Amino acid sequence: MTETLPGPHQGHPVLQAGKPLAEAKAAMILIHGRGANAESILGLHTVLPHPDMVYLAPEATDGSWYPYSFLTPMEKNEPYLSEGLQMIADLVAHVEAAGIPSERIILGGFSQGACLASEFVARHARRYGGLLVFSGGVIGPFGTPREYPGSLEGTPIFIGCSDVDPHIPLERVHETADVFTRMGARVTKKIYPGMGHTVIKNEVDHALEIVKEVTQN
Repeated sequence: MTETLPGPHQGHPVLQAGKPLAEAKAAMILIHGRGANAESILGLHTVLPHPDMVYLAPEATDGSWYPYSFLTPMEKNEPYLSEGLQMIADLVAHVEAAGIPSERIILGGFSQGACLASEFVARHARRYGGLLVFSGGVIGPFGTPREYPGSLEGTPIFIGCSDVDPHIPLERVHETADVFTRMGARVTKKIYPGMGHTVIKNEVDHALEIVKEVTQN
């Protein structure tokens, strides 16, 4: 199923799987990486299944949420970075309007999508159902101030990455985990020696624990 976002991001198609939004008790918003599309990231719903969950995956224009590396000064990635963050905000609001509260919304992404989801959660702190960071981290060059306001109020966060990822420096993975821990999240960080730029079963297993927690009540 495909729909479009309300408001200024009407042009972004959003693919949907699982329970219909109007009937779902929980939601997972999945953000794809650079050069990929919504269909590719939505495939995660088959390995993170739950009968009461709706899975939503927006699609970036031309396969990219912003043009340069996530380590580039933020202003170089504008206005695309801000538009991408607003797109997530609009989609979260759309899900909440359907009756699913933020504590039952899991956000997740891979690579560029994981970076965008991470930065969104850091900038919009509150209790979410969870955050899944597959090979990503908060955005901006090293030395960027990380004094994000607010608290994540115990939000469970999984961060998984290779120790030799060609796109994600290990230092940024550690920095991201530290940021979310300071903000009151329950962070699980896993570094996988020699892993490629991909998602592996052990990461999926950790993500499933968050799915179970969100849907158990």
